[in-house]
Amino acid sequence: MKTKITIFLFAILMAAPKALAQEEVPSYDWAQFGAYAAQNEAAGDCRPLAVIMGDSITAGWAAADPDFFKENNILGRGISGQVTSQMLVRFRRDVLDHSPKYVVIIGGINDIARNAGYISLDNILGNIASMCELAVAHGIIPVLATVVPAGHIGWRPAITGTREEVASLSAKIREYAAKSGFRLIDLEVIMADENGAPRTDLSPDTIHPSYSGYKVIEQALLKILN
Repeated sequence: MKTKITIFLFAILMAAPKALAQEEVPSYDWAQFGAYAAQNEAAGDCRPLAVIMGDSITAGWAAADPDFFKENNILGRGISGQVTSQMLVRFRRDVLDHSPKYVVIIGGINDIARNAGYISLDNILGNIASMCELAVAHGIIPVLATVVPAGHIGWRPAITGTREEVASLSAKIREYAAKSGFRLIDLEVIMADENGAPRTDLSPDTIHPSYSGYKVIEQALLKILN
């Protein structure tokens, strides 16, 4: 009997390294902390007026009009394709560590696109609310943004009802901002015509603004920051 037990325990010990190897931590940087690691270090203790936290909309903005960011002492911290869960995870490094006066949070469309799988609208709002709560706890003023009025999601053609999802999430963000006393930049309104349809002159794909679209957003944002 003792011999059988010894053999059994030996088999478990021999199998353990293989099991651990199968459960190794992935080598990729899921939240993409590395994307702005060098820029964050270079920024040092220089306190910006604002950090704009977001996805490809923010990343494209900084690339399209870098002078706006430089002249207004604003840092862009957008990463293409990111969902709000990823933004929340890197919020400390890319926002809190800079101690800006404001943080502008622009996200949600990639959640609706299910870039990281399905997530409910309430949980998307929860991620945004968590970022706001972290900001407030560190003396940073949150500025929220509604979702761009996307007519469709080009990289997820199978997803339908995009406009309805956008409208519902934007309504939740507006309500949360009003209840919390936070400032709001209403991208769903700014980027749409009088009928609420996406303005393709400001955003050819109804998601990513053109240079003209960014200039319209900049005017609205500066009114809030000033």
